[in-house]
Amino acid sequence: MVNKPIITVKNLVKKYGDFTAVDDISFEVYEGEIFGLLGPNGAGKTTTLEIIETLRDKTSGEISVDGFSIEKDADNIKKRIGVQLQAAGYYPNLNLSELIVLFSGLYGINKTPMEMLGKVALTEKAKAKYKDLSGGQKQRFSIATTLINDPRIIFLDEPTTGLDPQARRNLWDLIREIRANGTTVVITTHYMDEAEVLCDRVAFIDGGKVIGIDTPDNFIDKLVASGFERPKQVKLANLEDVFINLTGKEWREE
Repeated sequence: MVNKPIITVKNLVKKYGDFTAVDDISFEVYEGEIFGLLGPNGAGKTTTLEIIETLRDKTSGEISVDGFSIEKDADNIKKRIGVQLQAAGYYPNLNLSELIVLFSGLYGINKTPMEMLGKVALTEKAKAKYKDLSGGQKQRFSIATTLINDPRIIFLDEPTTGLDPQARRNLWDLIREIRANGTTVVITTHYMDEAEVLCDRVAFIDGGKVIGIDTPDNFIDKLVASGFERPKQVKLANLEDVFINLTGKEWREE
């Protein structure tokens, strides 16, 4: 059974003067899936997400999120989504507990710091300042803040960039767990192995246009069926697998 769409984008256009950043894009994200937006820098991914997140105005087109129109019900949409902030969005001298209290207050929601930090394995860092966290810890905390308002959908923009292999794999597990708890996840990434492992479906965007939407397996199978062969024989493991096997996969706290 196919889940119903929770995000619907129809003929979305965003222009900046004579430049068209998003050029008549249409796609759907289904409830309960991990959906990837993939493409090179400048392809229009971030602009598309920011319009869906109500952070940027569109030029034309229609968008609905969880049944609400972006034009008529932006406030209702904001209550139903969680958006990952970049590092500049946090007060560096506050500890994690204080930041959770601050964000809970902004949402008008009473969430205890330990409840939220427990979701991302950071309870032992409750009194640590954000600026003193490792890269992986910062990303996990960032995801915790997206979950404060119990969102129906969260948006993660390149969440594993700059992380070591262990932190990256552990963040994959966290994203899967969030989806297993009923939250739809929309993710952008430049790591194709990450998209292949995590995403139920992916949309490739280039030049402001959607150039393909399918499951990772179907995309790969179609390419192989066309006669494509990698120049190097594919092995059953890669060097990252060796790294994880040799060093272990437990949380590493720097």
